[in-house]
Amino acid sequence: MKFILSIIFIFFLISGCKTVTDKVDKASEKETKKLSKFLKKTESELKIEFGKPDSVELLSNKNKILIYNESKFKIKCERRFEVDQKNIVVAFNSKNCF
Repeated sequence: MKFILSIIFIFFLISGCKTVTDKVDKASEKETKKLSKFLKKTESELKIEFGKPDSVELLSNKNKILIYNESKFKIKCERRFEVDQKNIVVAFNSKNCF
């Protein structure tokens, strides 16, 4: 009897993890869609949506990285946008944003 209960418990545990993984994947996909609309847009358009960046890094190729931080449920979200010398967004990266 314990064996059967253990198997049932493990089944629910694994299926619960799969559900969480699916939700995280969907949230990540949604985040990527949202941020990809800024590719090939100007830095000004990005700032209209997100405001003043929390910090700016300069790269050796003269591009800059605009960094936006926010917290949800005590989880730190960081969005990074690379802007080229013509003030066009050429890349982005997002960590823990959902």
